[in-house]
Amino acid sequence: MNGTTGGRGRRIVLWRHGQTAWNLERRFQGSTDIELTETGVGQARRAARLLASMKPDAIVASDLSRAATTARELGAVTGHDITYDAALRETYAGSWQGLTHNEIMARFGEQYAAWKRGEPVRRGGGELESEVADRAAPVVISHADALPDDGTLVVVSHGGTIRTTIGRLLGLESRHWESLGGLSNCCWSVLGEGARGWRLLEHNAGTLPEPVLGDDD
Repeated sequence: MNGTTGGRGRRIVLWRHGQTAWNLERRFQGSTDIELTETGVGQARRAARLLASMKPDAIVASDLSRAATTARELGAVTGHDITYDAALRETYAGSWQGLTHNEIMARFGEQYAAWKRGEPVRRGGGELESEVADRAAPVVISHADALPDDGTLVVVSHGGTIRTTIGRLLGLESRHWESLGGLSNCCWSVLGEGARGWRLLEHNAGTLPEPVLGDDD
């Protein structure tokens, strides 16, 4: 990665997919392939118009339909082809998938509490969050490396995968990743290239990011 000398540096926009029926029901989706609701498609269409004005140079997306459909809305506005990669899928969570949060807490209370404390937990016998970062972050970095100087990459993925990827790119210990908080449907976070690596510029944004004035950059 280049430093910020001579320009603003590269940008990575990590965009969560639009609403699904399981989101409304607070069901843990994981790697289950759930489609967008009509509302979710509308969210993607609106957000795509905002993100298009950031003039992205490339779009890469999870191949699960909720992310792929979201990404296609941005592709339609920008004219960019979309690269789909299974490494950007949501965390596989085994027996948790399809359950509501209340059902998970009732059936897997100790495991759920340990996860919320930041302990490495194979939720439902699935992936560790660090394993999700192991597969997703290198894909994001490889696409970011291919950007022009000052270029922008849009990554269309899932809440958990985005959080772990941000944590890994910022160099945070995995037990601190939960402190980043969640992303609302069709909201995004922006990482910017700084002299000492990636920096979190926007988190859970739903409008056009504004430059940070008077910062130390």
